[in-house]
Amino acid sequence: MLDILLFTVLPYMAFIVAMVMALYRYRTNSFKFSSLSSEFLENNHLFWGSVPWHYGILVVLSGHLIGFLFPRHVLAFGSIPVRLLIMEVTALIFGLMALFGVCMLIYRRFTHSRIKIVTTGMDIFILVLLVGQVLSGVLIALFYRWGINWYTVSLVPYLKSVLVLSPNLNYVSPLPHLIKYHIVSAILILVFIPFSRFMHFLVVPVHYLWRNWQRVIWNYDRKMIRKRY
Repeated sequence: MLDILLFTVLPYMAFIVAMVMALYRYRTNSFKFSSLSSEFLENNHLFWGSVPWHYGILVVLSGHLIGFLFPRHVLAFGSIPVRLLIMEVTALIFGLMALFGVCMLIYRRFTHSRIKIVTTGMDIFILVLLVGQVLSGVLIALFYRWGINWYTVSLVPYLKSVLVLSPNLNYVSPLPHLIKYHIVSAILILVFIPFSRFMHFLVVPVHYLWRNWQRVIWNYDRKMIRKRY
């Protein structure tokens, strides 16, 4: 019954809530989306948290996406032990980078008084979810080896069955509890995206790439400024 609730009902509830709330927020206050950057309040720890986090999580998510889109190719590529080992070690390294980064971001939130002022309860909650998600992924890589292979033959078919509205629990029910937690944690993060500052990445201003050039006019005497400084 618990598996049915977590892996059959919860994914669709999460998707509906995320879509409805994201559209609602976009239509009501789309101009207020922001990551609420606190770079001006503290920059040193932000660098050591944000850079490893973004590089690490982007590589890990890209690996998950490639495995989902091309499972047969990934499985064939990993059929050679050396290649499989390289992929596993690479994923572990970037997973550890992401874990270090998110831990640094939490440390920064709790140790700098100016950052505490602009920190909300949702910020803390999302960061805790992210720590659990990334930590469980690292532990899976350490204790359940060759995850790239069983990801393509177990989780990918389950995820595709969810997409076609016919969840097949036979793929996830036998999995260890740690892997189940990793899946449920990802679903919960999806639910809370519209309620957190993560909403800003859904409205990335990609139209800046093809908009007309802006003309910037310098209203100061450059020679006087150079002489002064």
